[in-house]
Amino acid sequence: MSKKKILVVDDEPNIQKMLRTLLEINDYEVETVSNGGEAIDRVRLEAPDLVLLDLVMPKVDGYRVLETLKKDKETKDVPIILFTAAPPEVAAKTGTSAVDAVDYVLKPFDRVTLSFLLKRIKELTA
Repeated sequence: MSKKKILVVDDEPNIQKMLRTLLEINDYEVETVSNGGEAIDRVRLEAPDLVLLDLVMPKVDGYRVLETLKKDKETKDVPIILFTAAPPEVAAKTGTSAVDAVDYVLKPFDRVTLSFLLKRIKELTA
């Protein structure tokens, strides 16, 4: 059985490293990119099983990435979990309801948040 592939999109190297470690320990194949343009290209080329997408990035932000992927018939069904440091009411309004993400989590990550995130990833990639 092949490993499920997760694409982590964040411009912060520490977040990439933390999520890579968490996911690899749980037997996922992990790719990381640090900007939205790379994310769009990587999803189109490699068709990951799930994308973890930061909303606030330079150049092409997560909102644009999500909108682009959801409008493309080849990538529209890839599940995307957003993460953001925005207050919950802002994230809820602009995140899952407005742009078709399957969920969102708040930064900074703590143990409870990471446990929730891992549980959602397992549900979505089962």
